[in-house]
Amino acid sequence: MLNETDRRIAAVLMASPRASWRTVAEVLDLSERTIVRRAAPLLHDGTLRPTAVRNPARFPRIVPMVLRIHCRPKRIKAIAAGLARRPDTIWVDVLGGGTEISSVLFLDGAEARNTLLLRDLPATADVLSWDAYDLMKVFPAGFAWSGGLLSPQEFETLASFTHDPVPPPQIQPFDEALIDHLAANARAGYNELATALDSSASTVRRRLETLLASHMLRLACEVDLAQLGIATEALLWIATGPAALEQAGTTLSRHPQVRFTAATTGSANLLVAVAAENLDALYTFLTMTVGALDDLRSLEVTPILTSVKRTGRTRPVP
Repeated sequence: MLNETDRRIAAVLMASPRASWRTVAEVLDLSERTIVRRAAPLLHDGTLRPTAVRNPARFPRIVPMVLRIHCRPKRIKAIAAGLARRPDTIWVDVLGGGTEISSVLFLDGAEARNTLLLRDLPATADVLSWDAYDLMKVFPAGFAWSGGLLSPQEFETLASFTHDPVPPPQIQPFDEALIDHLAANARAGYNELATALDSSASTVRRRLETLLASHMLRLACEVDLAQLGIATEALLWIATGPAALEQAGTTLSRHPQVRFTAATTGSANLLVAVAAENLDALYTFLTMTVGALDDLRSLEVTPILTSVKRTGRTRPVP
């Protein structure tokens, strides 16, 4: 587990992956020299992994989908690893009693979805069954997530993604290449990106600011949550009445223990990823927060046993 200072540095970078060292120092009331000395090794050894993903709401070709795959236990690690190797998987988690995988995918069009569901999954040995749900809406409030390790005032200075977006620009091949480079390292400097893209630093800065302001792109910083003192993760499959869906999704996405919220097709119309300190904290969240939702019709809680891929980045093997 990281110490308190390192956890708070990680929290700032999760909420604002490209924050300057000066900004991080000001938010945490520490010296910039201390921040660099503590953060640089965490970035170098992969403890902190800054990355970026496209916002499917801004890319019409992307088909965002979540799968629940039931497998024979002896093959579940291999199947999860195979899913994680796919470039279109964003999350891959092993759930429950070790017989189920959940995966969020951003598929390249309807044909890719049909190929996955009608060819790839049926041909995978020891896959017993699966359920596929379209992600109708991903609630943006959870995108600037800090694990609840920052005060509301600290968090508010960094949570820029929750602001209303400007109109999206016409996407260019340059933008696609820029996003790909940021997916590999969301903290890459403007000069480094300019060199890789055969452009100028000013052009890269201007285009990146446009992509972020229009919510075309989500920046993230991945870290194994156990290192932050977060020991319990679960997926919640919630069914609400249609009239209550928007308010429920908005409310849950703003909770400090929620890192992902999406409205889905299927019998459960809301998928929520929760990260809590322990089982007691998860219980409190379920009874006090979820239990207070209007028109709550059903709830299924599936613990996450292990995470194989998050925000498009494969987790390091212990």
